Amino acid sequence: MKKLILTSSLVTILVSVLAAQTTLDDLRKRAEEALGKKQPSSDRVAAGLKEALTVGTRNAVASTGRVDGFLKNAAIKILLPEKLRGIGRGLRAVGMGQQVDSLEVGMNRAAEQAAPAARQIFINAVKQMTISDARQILSGSDTAATDYFKSKSTNQLTAAFAPIVHKSMENVGVVRQYNKLMQNPLAGELAQSKDFDLDQYVVGKTMDGLFYMIGEEEKKIRHDPAAQTTALLREIFGKKQ
Repeated sequence: MKKLILTSSLVTILVSVLAAQTTLDDLRKRAEEALGKKQPSSDRVAAGLKEALTVGTRNAVASTGRVDGFLKNAAIKILLPEKLRGIGRGLRAVGMGQQVDSLEVGMNRAAEQAAPAARQIFINAVKQMTISDARQILSGSDTAATDYFKSKSTNQLTAAFAPIVHKSMENVGVVRQYNKLMQNPLAGELAQSKDFDLDQYVVGKTMDGLFYMIGEEEKKIRHDPAAQTTALLREIFGKKQ
């Protein structure tokens, strides 16, 4: 009977082949696992985006729709309209700064009272999201979901906020304060202008502030593990860490 004699060189080759095969198998397994993580099903993506939007908008509405939610947040505080800032500086210079402050406080209070009305509008926008929308949002910019909300809800928000803002500004005296401001000689020709609508200005700034806060919430959910508070959010966004 002939004996199979393996030379040291042949042994080395066989060991190398086996090691290479093991490495390839391991790499293939890791690639398959990674692929699974990077490509969740369309249904899971849609569910994850809807959950992220629900969480983000809930937090944004909660933080803005309360006392000082706008006024004490420097990023979204509503200041005097640009056309009135020169008048405001003039009034402060002659000791009438309190009148200017009262007007600014009133505008911010109106925004804070209007913000909660956005909650149901955002819920409706989330329900309308399609799987195609979800995929585009997931692969989009850090504020892609916020941009989606802007496209879907701006008109509804304007309609919902307008009566709330107007009523609030009347209740807290903004309309009276504004009219008084316009009677000041410093107002000049601006007092006669019909181009400026105070209600429209505050409604617009309320939406700007709300969308800004939603955008900040979205960025956190996309990149901050601490903000990914559910298993689904971690599944969809955690891979980006």
